[in-house]
Amino acid sequence: MTPELMDEGARRLARHGGASQPGHTASGGRAADFGRLVVPGEVDVAHGRILYLEDVSVSFDGFKAINKLSLDIAPGELRCIIGPNGAGKTTMMDIITGKTRPDEGRVFFGSTIDLLRYREAEIAQLGIGRKFQKPTVFEQLTVFENLELALKTHKGVGHSMLFRLDSAQSDRLAEVIETIQLAGSVSRSAGNLSHGQKQWLEIGMLLMQDPRLLLLDEPVAGMTDEETARTAELFLALKGRHSLMVVEHDMGFIRAISETVTVLCDGAVLAQGTLDEVQADERVIEVYLGR
Repeated sequence: MTPELMDEGARRLARHGGASQPGHTASGGRAADFGRLVVPGEVDVAHGRILYLEDVSVSFDGFKAINKLSLDIAPGELRCIIGPNGAGKTTMMDIITGKTRPDEGRVFFGSTIDLLRYREAEIAQLGIGRKFQKPTVFEQLTVFENLELALKTHKGVGHSMLFRLDSAQSDRLAEVIETIQLAGSVSRSAGNLSHGQKQWLEIGMLLMQDPRLLLLDEPVAGMTDEETARTAELFLALKGRHSLMVVEHDMGFIRAISETVTVLCDGAVLAQGTLDEVQADERVIEVYLGR
């Protein structure tokens, strides 16, 4: 990938302030960022992209779940991903997080971190957090204890027995509790929370890891209307401080949070744009939305 193409990606971001057109990544895989030192493990977003997939494909028993998929998102962007069942949304997240290895293609976190070189746990340590549809919290522990356990610290048994929060960690925990709006429930057992509150708690546990990128799979499934509205507020508050990729079927929720929507179908990008633009696309209507 040439320096000219990388610079063009940065210029395009400056002009439009948004994501590139489907199938064209704004920056390419390279061993180093031209003109600057590469710091191992540091997420380099100087060229305007925190994540990109380029010509990624993977097959399972002859079925092509992902087919030459190219996609990129900007730092601080909240990208919504929609599409019919079987479109490849979950498989795409599996590839990004190292759960599934593609047959071909490239996946980069920033300009220099080749995610295909890392294992799943290592990718989480690099700053990519993933939330599955079903909330996973420690139900016997309190909200506070769940968040404390999720702190990005050494997890050895001896260290855990002697661990005490320092002032910075206490401040961070208090900030996250306020962000997820569970300040009134810090002493409640997680098992006694509502479905929506458990979802917020798990998001809070991810935030305690200080992720640069959050992958969120159907986060409002099963929520009440009030919980869905509060989740939209939460995601909009996180946008800018974190990059978010949200897979969801609830079009009302998508409308509340989205700027750019990517439609996947048959393992590739079918359409991309605002929600109104993709909803008016005849191909999207035919394969996903219906008439």
